[in-house]
Amino acid sequence: TEKDIQNLLKEREAVELKTSLSLAKEILQSISAFANTKGGKILIGVDDSGKILGVQIGKGTLESLANRISQETDPKVHPKISVEEINSKEIIVIEVKESLDKLVLASGRPYKRVGKSSPRMSKDEYERLIFEKHKDKLQFDAQICEGTTLKDINKEKIKFFLKKAKAERRLDLDENLPLEEILMRLKLTRNGKPTNTAILLFGKPQDFFLQCEVKCIRFKGTDVSDKMLDLKSLDGNIIDQVMEAEKFIFDHIAMSAWIESGKIERQEKWEYPPKAIREAIANAIAHRDYWSPSKSQVRIFDDRIEFWNPGKLPEGWTVETLKQKHDSIPPNPLIARQFFWLRYIEEVGTGTNKIIQWCKEWDLPEPSFEYTGTSLVVTLRKPGLTKEYLKTLDLNDRQKQAIDLLKKSQRITSKQYADSFKVTDRTARNDLRELIHRKIIKRVGTSDKTSYYILAEI
Repeated sequence: TEKDIQNLLKEREAVELKTSLSLAKEILQSISAFANTKGGKILIGVDDSGKILGVQIGKGTLESLANRISQETDPKVHPKISVEEINSKEIIVIEVKESLDKLVLASGRPYKRVGKSSPRMSKDEYERLIFEKHKDKLQFDAQICEGTTLKDINKEKIKFFLKKAKAERRLDLDENLPLEEILMRLKLTRNGKPTNTAILLFGKPQDFFLQCEVKCIRFKGTDVSDKMLDLKSLDGNIIDQVMEAEKFIFDHIAMSAWIESGKIERQEKWEYPPKAIREAIANAIAHRDYWSPSKSQVRIFDDRIEFWNPGKLPEGWTVETLKQKHDSIPPNPLIARQFFWLRYIEEVGTGTNKIIQWCKEWDLPEPSFEYTGTSLVVTLRKPGLTKEYLKTLDLNDRQKQAIDLLKKSQRITSKQYADSFKVTDRTARNDLRELIHRKIIKRVGTSDKTSYYILAEI
């Protein structure tokens, strides 16, 4: 009845009204939208206010409608189609059930239900639904490594892992247990067969995955067009790759050493914090996209180290997300879990935050994070404002002292500068303006009262 129609209109998210069958394209879009949400009804022959207009229904009208719906939906939708008579007028009612996988297309495009409209899904939304549907099939690290058996697992590598995991995280797993049981407890088998993670950790991954390598390069200079001083492609299992990549880096960066008064042993310090190096390497190997044919890379230049991790950021993330508090969303949870046992990484989403912290503690510029569209690049940089570099600049004593002050306090105002060096406001502004011109500092803010200055490299 008309009263039933008015009651239905109170739930407009589940009801779509169409005036006639000539709106076939919109009807199909609504079918896709309902199938991809919670289901719903389409009333044909009713206007937006609920007024009954009716439709002309011939001998083959319903059959033709059903055929078109079947032909233009993918996977095919077969809704219940009925005719209702209200006030001597006939309307068509199409009842659409919710699809189990919510991936129904109309004329090759996906739609969703939002309020009382049926907008087209974005590419990212549709891809996410596809991923959720095929999650178990698509998640690389959880898949069975086809063509392998337990004979492809190196028992000595397993023993090394268990000893280290016990020492680092107190993993309670007896190395004398049968190999199959050890892998089963680590969740590295499916149906008794090794997963990709098991082969990556304890087998010969390159026999199955050519992309499982780390390419390490030492360039002479600061550009990839400069001469290569050393190049190594690291294969073997991914635990060995972490250790070998770390060794390559320490072979190509400098360590300073000095004697401090009152201390017997000499003091030593690498150019970059070892913890940050280890974290960046482990991330580039554990969190990479193993479906990608690209290889992880370590590029060492005169002024920086770059860690290239093939893959994408989680949906909705930007590189700025990595600098803030964020969740742990590893693309390879099983690999991340085993690296956690070895204390290569944490599982709480703090890795990038710690890299930033360690670099600051090392008096280095804040590391940069860049997403190229196919890889995440983490860059550790040497400080540009070294004493040697500053000696080449014609700076006055005030400016040199101000740079040292900024390295400790992070910021300074024009008034603080004038007060610290007992100069006029005009002299302070002139000194600071010159440092800006030389790209040593930069000004933050536009108001003279609230603006301040920081080191440009930070």
